[in-house]
Amino acid sequence: MDAVVTWGAGWFWATDHELSRVVLQRGIAALYVVAFVAVLRQFRPLLGERGLLPVPRSLERAGARAGPTLFRWHYSDALLVVVGGVGVLVALSLVVGLPQRGPAWVPMLAFAVLYLLYLSVVNVGQVFYGFGWESLLLEAGFLAAFLGSDRVPVPTLVLLAFCWLVFRVEFGAGLIKMRGDPCWRDLTCLYYHHETQPMPGPFSPYFHALPKPLHRVEVGANHVVQLGVPFLLFAPQPVATWAAALVVITQLWLVVSGNFAWLNWLTLLLACAAVSDDVLAAVLPWSPGGAAAGEVGAGELPADLATGPAWFAAAVVAMAAVVLALSYRPARNLLSRSQQMNASFNRWHLVGAYGAFGSITRRRDEVVVEGTLADDPADEDAWREYEFKGKPGPVHQRPRQWAPYHLRLDWGMWFLALGSPAQHVWFERFLRRLLEADPATLRLLHRDPFDGQRPRWVRARVFRYRYATRAERRRDRVWWVRDERGLLVDPRRIDEQPRQREG
Repeated sequence: MDAVVTWGAGWFWATDHELSRVVLQRGIAALYVVAFVAVLRQFRPLLGERGLLPVPRSLERAGARAGPTLFRWHYSDALLVVVGGVGVLVALSLVVGLPQRGPAWVPMLAFAVLYLLYLSVVNVGQVFYGFGWESLLLEAGFLAAFLGSDRVPVPTLVLLAFCWLVFRVEFGAGLIKMRGDPCWRDLTCLYYHHETQPMPGPFSPYFHALPKPLHRVEVGANHVVQLGVPFLLFAPQPVATWAAALVVITQLWLVVSGNFAWLNWLTLLLACAAVSDDVLAAVLPWSPGGAAAGEVGAGELPADLATGPAWFAAAVVAMAAVVLALSYRPARNLLSRSQQMNASFNRWHLVGAYGAFGSITRRRDEVVVEGTLADDPADEDAWREYEFKGKPGPVHQRPRQWAPYHLRLDWGMWFLALGSPAQHVWFERFLRRLLEADPATLRLLHRDPFDGQRPRWVRARVFRYRYATRAERRRDRVWWVRDERGLLVDPRRIDEQPRQREG
């Protein structure tokens, strides 16, 4: 078979990456749908006018340091709903391919709207939006704007920019592991990770139960894919396609084994920038890439699509120049012994540094929030547990699949259990909202044990969790075993001043 594929006619235009464009545009747009749905469902109780960390107060304190955002001039919950609604509608139009049918400037405008609206949200999101995959989605949306429409060929520079993004995600994650926790170097991190990760999925207990030698193989394979394979994304075809396939496979493994919002979904989509239609057609003739290659011969485009308009080519070159200029700091960061993880080097969240799990926790502690209707908080039998949607709670509750949806309150509870000081401010307010039986806050939970009635007291306890063994699951019908470690927040009433015990 003819496995050698050129990047494109005259190099500037890629002639064999039509499927890459379809997957990138529609897949990234689909994740923007998920992100804006989360904005509509979670932002107001967390960050709205009566939220746990209200945006108006944050903007007063931050001033210009907040970065570009529509909310700088005015924030209201009504405006937030408009932003989220417009984001969902524009993203859905891209998922079904409507803007892509027009001139190149139409999808460019659509992705620009998504990027700017979500940038406005992230820059006021504080700790609830302080995740590396927020910047990753923003950068992906920015690059997707320059993929053009069905009326123009795919620009090679944009595909290279996507590959550079995947390189920073994977290679950055690989380096932060090797420079961080020694368990990555002795191949033992997965003895713990499936049990202690922020939000386990339905299959995580089974991954944790795999034999330890297989866990070591997992870690070794991870090092190969993250430290070696990213360089091959820039190799000639078919090597680049096979490298992308390895990235996709490892990301799917992570999708099945845990809940990391859209990080893994987006990374595997981005890797498709290196996939050649011709190579895919040779391997899978029935695939969409195979169909496209059958209609147009290898290395060819219809005459009217052989080149793009001059203005579009100029815009692509300008984008490439911006990415190149902004790449100095993240490239230097990769080479630095004090490598930063998930760092943005500008307020536009473009060309940042990525990486995850430079250190692994060996034990899982969880904060369990409880309330009681009893007048006397010493009545232990009257306390009832608030159940969260994703984080571990009642021991009989099997971990659920939520990714690519992001449960921001549940992630905040994981960091709170680790002792993160940044989480304590909003947690104090969260307890007060529970005492008020605030409907918006209660909707963030899986179950309110009091069905909307105000509790008399609330408290927070810390438990040490581990997965139940197979015998314990069969005997006791539980997924977790937990032991109390202490009291984080003493019982309190709504008329008491907040007070918190250290430790």
